Amino acid sequence: MKIDRLVSIILILLDKKRMGAQELANIFEVSPRTIYRDIDAVNRAGIPVFSTPGVGGGFEIMQRYKIEKQVFSTSDLSTILMGLSSLSSMVRGEDLVNALAKVRSFIPVDRAKDIEFRANQIYIDLSPWVGNRNMQPYLEILKTALQESKLLSFEYADHHGKRTSRIAEPYQLVLKNSHWYWQGYCHTRDDFRLFKLSRTSNLKMLEECFTPRENPKPLLDIKEMADPLQTFINIRIHQSVMDRVLEYCSYDHFTPDGDEHYLVRFPFIENDYYYNFLFSFGDACECLGPLSVRTEMKRRICAMATLYNHDTIEDARIGT
Repeated sequence: MKIDRLVSIILILLDKKRMGAQELANIFEVSPRTIYRDIDAVNRAGIPVFSTPGVGGGFEIMQRYKIEKQVFSTSDLSTILMGLSSLSSMVRGEDLVNALAKVRSFIPVDRAKDIEFRANQIYIDLSPWVGNRNMQPYLEILKTALQESKLLSFEYADHHGKRTSRIAEPYQLVLKNSHWYWQGYCHTRDDFRLFKLSRTSNLKMLEECFTPRENPKPLLDIKEMADPLQTFINIRIHQSVMDRVLEYCSYDHFTPDGDEHYLVRFPFIENDYYYNFLFSFGDACECLGPLSVRTEMKRRICAMATLYNHDTIEDARIGT
């Protein structure tokens, strides 16, 4: 999570004539190498920072940007406030709070109301309605471990629920499709792995530090892998589940069928995830075809029904 550090570096360079890499590294408690990467990111964002070598040298923002203090437009400041506020709803810490305070203090009085109004037009709440209470404390542990390059110990459950104890080097936090993941180098598997946070338990940060390795980007865009497997099926849904189905396909796949139903050409891969997704709609969804998928749905429904063939259950089985 370095956006707060980037914003703070920009604000410092706007207020001071020049700052050395080591001086900035001491302020943010990171390595000079990290500061150089941050300065490159600031330059790529369109803010011209140049360096002066030698004694008394350092980084500074070009004077023409510092004269009127107009590096950030109203839109820029609104976007920064929106992003930091959204992130702080899940990943708390003094660094984010300080970054928010610094950005707000940088807003000119005559633009304050307009910027706050724009920042509040879009609100992104990353916290879940209900669910895993470990999510936020685990995010904070990961954030600290990422910043300090500390090893993590944890238990991880695979798709089938099998749990294994692991030790890993954390490298990146990723939010995709409302789910948190983290990438780490797993000492158990001796390779980079992408872990789903909800399957992570007993997460602890160890005292031992590690030297960061060259790490690849997480493999989260599976379009190339999924396209050859994907087909389309025909389903009939009730209007009450339309919003959820629209998360998987666009409205041009929908055809009205009476006053309350739709026929939908739905993208589908034959695996447990997609079958369970269809079952999650209950009687508000019917698979019309192809016959192979409809037959498999019937088989799974029958298997489920056998669990409820008995009129009563043994109290001992549920611990009452």
